Amino acid sequence: MPRTKAFTLVEILIVVVLLALLAVIAVAAVEKTTTAAKESALAHDLQMLRRYILVYESQHLEVAPGYPNGQTDQQPAEQAFVDQITTASDKRGQTAPRGTPGFNLGPYLQRMPENPFNNKSTVQMLADGDQFPADADNTHAWIYKAAASEIRADTTGADESGKRYYDY
Repeated sequence: MPRTKAFTLVEILIVVVLLALLAVIAVAAVEKTTTAAKESALAHDLQMLRRYILVYESQHLEVAPGYPNGQTDQQPAEQAFVDQITTASDKRGQTAPRGTPGFNLGPYLQRMPENPFNNKSTVQMLADGDQFPADADNTHAWIYKAAASEIRADTTGADESGKRYYDY
């Protein structure tokens, strides 16, 4: 019988190994690009939040968002912060739906941004006397202290340069 040309088992194994190596390289490149995109989104979201916190404060009698009805003798609350950033408000920090007469400030954001690393949008509120935790724990999207008008990402890990996402 005439012999037909076919690949040997060794040749097939070499092709399979080469394809596996190419797949590993492609996956690593996609993962690196995805991480870079998340880092960029995180930095952008923090910059935007910090800007709007300062704008809110300057328009609301120097009271940062988060204090219920703008009353600094109350403890800051997540719902007050979200409402004051995402709905209309008056100078005293009381909120109402957009278009309500007398509530001509804001909204500053349509919604709270999601943290691109943990896909959460919740805010851990720190009381006026509390210090920021030493590190993030990924339980919320953001950590905010109204008394200092400071917000951080509740994200563990670091970028390629070694800077913690928590310190962005």
